[in-house]
Amino acid sequence: MFASLSRAARRRALAASGALLAVCGVLVWWLVPFGSPAPRGSVTFSTGVPTGVYQRYGELLKHSLAKDLPEVSVTLEDSEGSQQNLARVATGEADFTVATADAVAQYQRERRPGFERLRGCARLYDDYVQLVVRKGAPWQRVRDLKGLRVGVGQDGSGVRLIADRVLAAAGLAPSRDVKAVPAGIDTMPKLLERGELDAFFWSGGLPTQAVQTLSERFPVRLLPLDADLIDRLHDVGASTRHYRSAVIPAEAYAKAQDGRPTETLAVANLLVTTEEADPGLVEGFTRTVIGSRDGIGRQVHPAQLVDLRTAVYTEPLKLHDGARRYYRSVKP
Repeated sequence: MFASLSRAARRRALAASGALLAVCGVLVWWLVPFGSPAPRGSVTFSTGVPTGVYQRYGELLKHSLAKDLPEVSVTLEDSEGSQQNLARVATGEADFTVATADAVAQYQRERRPGFERLRGCARLYDDYVQLVVRKGAPWQRVRDLKGLRVGVGQDGSGVRLIADRVLAAAGLAPSRDVKAVPAGIDTMPKLLERGELDAFFWSGGLPTQAVQTLSERFPVRLLPLDADLIDRLHDVGASTRHYRSAVIPAEAYAKAQDGRPTETLAVANLLVTTEEADPGLVEGFTRTVIGSRDGIGRQVHPAQLVDLRTAVYTEPLKLHDGARRYYRSVKP
């Protein structure tokens, strides 16, 4: 019958058929949505010690996630730091966390429980090692700390890992040559101020609020970690290759540094999950981390340094498939 129609009639019939198909397509799209469903459920984010950068970053990221992933409930859990964070995620006690690259490498090297499950979502900002002493104290180098009371971070922290290695690189045995005090950034400034510590190590973004607040109420300064020390640090053992020479800008702690930059070392922070994490959820988490950089950075300065161009490099962790999906979606 179609063949017997005039050419004009055939055109009208084809046009009507096309319109009908378009309407049907819209109805199908409306009634049966395509694509993955929005992530939903509950997740635990392991952060860090109170007053530390991890903890504050986690609080602000939670607010951003509530807007971007409204069906996902995020619970924050304080921790001692990177080493405990990795153990929690690797063993299923938490779903996401932040940890330093050196702590990840150490966890893998020791083949600790669940190490093979860990995956990276994003490279975040760098942590800077900050060795704080009273202003006017005679110590000039790390090796001068021999016999002194030194805050080295809590046992499960990345600070403890770095402090032990820095001391060893300076020729000091942490268990013998110093009086190591396993305290966190929430207590070390007060202990130094009260004269119960001679020095303390901290590794965090710049500036760390607890160190800044201490420097504004009590005279302190930063001991430098020079390039020679960092060269020796690389000889301490595996996973130290993630440290690099860095400089704490003079304006980071104006009163503590007296207008002078301070040599130190830095290590990258990674957003970590496991290979079993839902790809859609990981994609959404990663998107929010990158998208909230400026908003969070106004309150936590290190977050301003999250960079889409480098975020994809999560070595020594493999990139999670969901994170890879995000980076491909924004690739120019």
